[in-house]
Amino acid sequence: MVEFEENHRPLILVTNDDGFDAGGISVLSEIAREFGNVVVVAPDEARSGMSNAITVKVPLFVNQVKKEKGLFVFKSNGTPVDCVKLALNSILPGRPDLVLSGINHGSNSSSSVHYSGTLGGAREGVMNQVSSVGFSLLDYSHDADFSAARPFVRQIIRQVLQFGLPAGTFLNVNIPAGDNIKGIRICRQARGKWVEEFMEREDPRKQKYYWLTGFFQNLEPNATDTDEYALKNGYVSVVPCNLDITDHSAIGQLRDQSYEISVNGVFEKD
Repeated sequence: MVEFEENHRPLILVTNDDGFDAGGISVLSEIAREFGNVVVVAPDEARSGMSNAITVKVPLFVNQVKKEKGLFVFKSNGTPVDCVKLALNSILPGRPDLVLSGINHGSNSSSSVHYSGTLGGAREGVMNQVSSVGFSLLDYSHDADFSAARPFVRQIIRQVLQFGLPAGTFLNVNIPAGDNIKGIRICRQARGKWVEEFMEREDPRKQKYYWLTGFFQNLEPNATDTDEYALKNGYVSVVPCNLDITDHSAIGQLRDQSYEISVNGVFEKD
């Protein structure tokens, strides 16, 4: 368990899915230190696309790799969600005030929120009643330039620490690449999907194997209130996401279709 000299400052947990030594998490940790004491617990290597996966068949290891004033950095062989669980249960000196995940190298807009390990880390934070934010930059390169993103990351952290978030809500923040960011827009998630393709190859033993590839398809390209629209037009997109994935509008329809039935065969109605 870590200890800080100035324990009156907010406690901020940082994780990601690109690995503890990725450029994005370094920038995010640096910005977070302006607001409080920071503990980084992140995978020891890239574990993108893990969503909310947890490790159950092998033991988890945690190693401290850095200690500075107001900062501890740990790496683990677990997933982003494993890292948050380990931090909350075994590493942090108390309940954190904020969980930050990222900054991811690459977009996590639209349906990517369901696959993203970055958002898995943020989702795990809010599952434990901690305000949480996932950050992503629309640049997949290893040496992505985060300089233009800094003021927007700083502003969002400041806002969340000051005002908090509704219960069960975390933020999915995506930031355009480049220097011409126009501002921040609160949006909804665009309806879209990944059109998946598999490259078929053959190993030296003549056994076939496949590499996943493909492209994203925006299913509502003309909508102006979505994250995809905001990003396309140079804005940081902020999508509030909720743990409750119930489609409340469909409950009445399913009841009208007599899905509900009691053990004695009598349909139940409210």
